[in-house]
Amino acid sequence: MPSHPQATFLLAAFNAQDTIARAIDSALSQTGISVEVVVVDDCSADRTADIVAAYSDPRVRLIRLEKNRGPGGARNAGLNAARGDWIVILDADDAVSPDRTERMMARAKAAQAQIVVDNLDVISLEGDTRRMFDETDLSALGTLSLAAFIDSNVLFQTEHNYGYMKPIFERRFLEEHGLQYDADLPIGEDYLLLVSALAKGGRCVIEPTAGYAYHIRSGSISRVLKLQHVDAMLAGDARFLKENRLDAASMMAQNRRHRSIEIARSFVILVDQLKARSVTGAIRTAWKNPAAVRHLSMPIAVRLQRMMAPLGAIGLFGKGTRQ
Repeated sequence: MPSHPQATFLLAAFNAQDTIARAIDSALSQTGISVEVVVVDDCSADRTADIVAAYSDPRVRLIRLEKNRGPGGARNAGLNAARGDWIVILDADDAVSPDRTERMMARAKAAQAQIVVDNLDVISLEGDTRRMFDETDLSALGTLSLAAFIDSNVLFQTEHNYGYMKPIFERRFLEEHGLQYDADLPIGEDYLLLVSALAKGGRCVIEPTAGYAYHIRSGSISRVLKLQHVDAMLAGDARFLKENRLDAASMMAQNRRHRSIEIARSFVILVDQLKARSVTGAIRTAWKNPAAVRHLSMPIAVRLQRMMAPLGAIGLFGKGTRQ
């Protein structure tokens, strides 16, 4: 294996024995470039680490963490070990097409960009595939600005947003600006790294075709939104604002995002109170933040509107974090 590969695939893995081989194999199948695959096992309780260790291909490197660090901490361990010119983010239960990285690197070179994102194919639990974004729309957009990225991540706005995109980063750019994942975030760490890179002046171009296969997985932490997740998102955004100065358009988008997270917080509290049959508490929460009540028209609306029935999972954020 070259001592200086062109791209490092970064995989943080936690109890991913059923999918990790698919992810690694897709990374090793990249055409036209040299790659290494760094897998960080975050104290899995299953056979994940053994499966990775069994690879004889010298391009595969396994890092076993002694203590669970969560998704951000695990990825930071991989970033510190990476040797490639580009960092390619790949979730342990997803896959990429063979020509994806070469196409994205070529687009970055042509545009003198430090970040590239592309379209995604969403694979359902039943195996059905659909394209996440319209290719024509992405082609017309061309580049992803800080304001557009933040605005896309306003909660409750759309089913899918640009936060789902899995970027590749120029490693030198990340290192020059001291950018790593926020290890304190249990959810949304991908968003915070990309938004921080954009805020530092990173130019992000868009590859409109889909090269990333995004597999829906049951049981994801982000499929059941909890109060501590929302509070962590608010804290993460506060750290982001403290460390970066935003232009007017980006600040307006950030204010909309902040408001949406506050509504989500009230909504989660409201749901928890309804589940606990606390009518008084639910009324108090609804009075303080009426916008949260509007989201009772979501798929669980009938049960929520009765104010008393137990509730199922709240699927607000897709897949996202796995740990």
